[in-house]
Amino acid sequence: MEAWLQRLLEVLALPEYGLSTLFVVAAVSATFLPMGSEPALFGLVKLNPELLWPGILVATAGNTVGGAITWWMGYGAERAYEHLTHRKVEHRVLGWLERFGPKACLLSWLPVVGDPLCGVAGWLRLSFWPCVAYMAIGKFLRYLVMTLALLWAFPGQVHP
Repeated sequence: MEAWLQRLLEVLALPEYGLSTLFVVAAVSATFLPMGSEPALFGLVKLNPELLWPGILVATAGNTVGGAITWWMGYGAERAYEHLTHRKVEHRVLGWLERFGPKACLLSWLPVVGDPLCGVAGWLRLSFWPCVAYMAIGKFLRYLVMTLALLWAFPGQVHP
């Protein structure tokens, strides 16, 4: 079993598989699981500088897909809650999110609150595709800024 796992990790570390691994890590990190995808993106770009833009785009796509999954989880949770209790939840924060609508998903890049924000957008039944578009914009800008900042802070080529 250990040899199989080692081989899997070796395959996923190859540049041609690195983008698919980055996609999965970014997607999973956009759910309620506590993990970050920025180190995976930075490591990939540090080892393969030519993958800067493809890496940022793949991480953005994966993280946006994860945010969309979280939106659907929130949507399903709200429907289950209403079905079981026969009433809607009303809070000040929910009112704030309803007022801003899908544009609130621009903040989905924020640590701690960003991922639950996608779930709350689904809970509130905010329009799915506009929410996804705003998630993508926010997540793209985060990956761009974080990756460029890390490359500036840690210059030089890494040789494996």
